[in-house]
This record gives sequence, structure tokens and C-alpha cells, in this order.
Amino acid sequence: MDWTAIKFDWNRARAFLVTAEQGSFSAGARALGLTQPTLGRQVAALEQELGVTLFERVGQGLVLTESGRAMVRHVRAMGDAATQLSMAASGQASTLEGTVSITTSELEAVFLLPPVLTQLRQQYPGIHLDIQVTHEVANLTRREADIALRSFRPKQPDLIARKLYDDPIWLYGTPEYLAPFGNPTSIEELTSIQLIGFDREHQLLSVLGEQGWPLDTSNIRLTTLSLSLQWELVKRHQGLAFIPQTVGDREPLFRRAFEQFGPPLVLPLWLVCHRELHTSQRIRVVFDAIAEALSAKESGL
Repeated sequence: MDWTAIKFDWNRARAFLVTAEQGSFSAGARALGLTQPTLGRQVAALEQELGVTLFERVGQGLVLTESGRAMVRHVRAMGDAATQLSMAASGQASTLEGTVSITTSELEAVFLLPPVLTQLRQQYPGIHLDIQVTHEVANLTRREADIALRSFRPKQPDLIARKLYDDPIWLYGTPEYLAPFGNPTSIEELTSIQLIGFDREHQLLSVLGEQGWPLDTSNIRLTTLSLSLQWELVKRHQGLAFIPQTVGDREPLFRRAFEQFGPPLVLPLWLVCHRELHTSQRIRVVFDAIAEALSAKESGL
């Protein structure tokens, strides 16, 4: 290899790649924890080093030039290689110190994880636990997180997945909200219920429709991605929300709605980790502690 032919800085190449993937200097700077001017200077320096223009400004955004599109494929391969190197190194770590990042949904973070996180903090004070609460699916192969709690089994062969349990998803409401509906004997009687939805597309309506629930968009007048807000709205008798049984049954103010028809959904809970990272002792103890703690809840379903 002719090392003298490599005339660019990897940090600048990384700045270019993140900017290309995020679509703007501001979004790229947030992803890297840099200021926007710093990121812009790094990309400009890379353009000068390589002697090409990588971006064109279009309105408020950036568009890759032809040279930029050609370069981004190579830099992305470099980024993937750097990620693999980082994971291989992390996998060799034998100390119980350092950061372990966990990505999970809001309800799991609030209602399921605190006891096991408390136990881990007491048992392994040298481990820094970084909890990422998000609705997005983290890319574990790109090192966006070390461990993930998911409602589906990953297909990537380099990920380790352990199924913790199947969790019935019920509609929950307050006794005050449910009282006017009495004790219906048919789903067709539930045309006037109000659901608290997750998004404007109301994807759950399709799921319920397949089961014979006679609902449409008029049955959803409130939507929010915040599960905590959904929780509070149910408490205030504003409608019914989809909540996992392991969580909903804990709230004394809630009741399973129309239990006679069975749970509208049953979703698995999977614990996922990258195969190489699972050889890291600190990540392994966190993975195993979560698996043991949450698997024990299965008996309570």
C-alpha cells in the first residue's frame, strides 16, 4: 500500500459522511456533538484536500454533487470498517467500567427498567448506563446502541436476540370512561369508543379492522407519540390507549377494556445485542441482568 497517497483526515471524512446522511450541517453537527461552524470547516477542509466540491446548497439544504455521490460510497465503507473495529475492540474489554447504551421505548424505560437499573448501579458502580428513549429502531450494527429492547426479532445474522416473553396489548381505560359501554356481547357494539392514537396514519385501525372492530378515523380524536401523555389522558377519562399488560395492570386507576373479546394484540419483547459486543464483560452483565429481571415478569402475565 502506498501510504503517501492517502492525503486526507479521517475525522474530516467522517464529517462529510454524517453531513451527507443527515442532509444538513446543523443535523450533522448534532449527530457528532459538534458546532455547525466546526463541522462546516471540516467538510470544507476535506474538499480542499481532495480538490473536489462535495455539496451544493439548494434552498436550506445540501445536495451531493456528482463527485460527492461517488465519494460517499467509499467513505461509508470506511465508516462501516471503523465501526467494526470499534466493536471488536469493545468486545475484548474485560473491565466492568465504561458506558453501556440501551435503547428502549418510553413505557419500558419508565415502568420496566428502573428496578434492574438500580440493581446494576449498586452492583457495578463503574458502569455508566446511557438509556436512549426513542420510537426509532437503533441500528446496532452501526453502534447506535449496545443493547435494544424490541417488539420484533432482528433478522441480521450478527445480532444476538433473546425472547423475554409475549405481552398481551390491551385497550385500557378508567372505570368512569368504560361505564357507559356496559358489558357488550359483540365488538359491533363498540362504534362510539374513542382511542388515543400514536400517529395520524392510524395504523392500529387496520389491525383492529382485521379483527372485526367497526372503527374509523372518527374514533381517534387524539394522537401523540408520547406514551406518558397517553397515560395521563387515559387517567383523565379521555379515551382508551393500547398498553402492554405488564405495564397497564400496575395502574390501579386502569381497567382492561372489553376483556371478553381478548387482547387486540400480542407482541413479543426481545432483548438484542451485537454479537461482538456481547463478548464484552460490562455489556454482557447488563444484558444478562435485564434478561433475568424482565424474563421473571413472564410468570405475572
